Amino acid sequence: MNPFTAELKKGSLEMLILALVEARSRHGYEIGKLIETRSGGRLTFALPTLYPGLLRLEARGWLKGRWVERPGERTRCFYRLTPKGQRVLEAQRETWKQYVSAVDDVMSGSDA
Repeated sequence: MNPFTAELKKGSLEMLILALVEARSRHGYEIGKLIETRSGGRLTFALPTLYPGLLRLEARGWLKGRWVERPGERTRCFYRLTPKGQRVLEAQRETWKQYVSAVDDVMSGSDA
């Protein structure tokens, strides 16, 4: 049984997508597979969940999609991080670190 609820995953999807396209452009299926692989299978997102997230990020100007046709392959939209998206990702990383630290402090703190 996976301990990660849909609500918990939903709150991190955008940050995960932005982080995965930071290094290079990727298509949706690849992003979904990387999330699953890098999390050791603990995080999975069905494609019908992933694609609306990609479109939201593109509408906000955080990602830019480009359709690419390659011989022998289906046409795919590759998403890359925009400068605005990079700034958002940096802020999200800092917020995430602070949040995890605060939760750790509460969970491991004593009643002193």
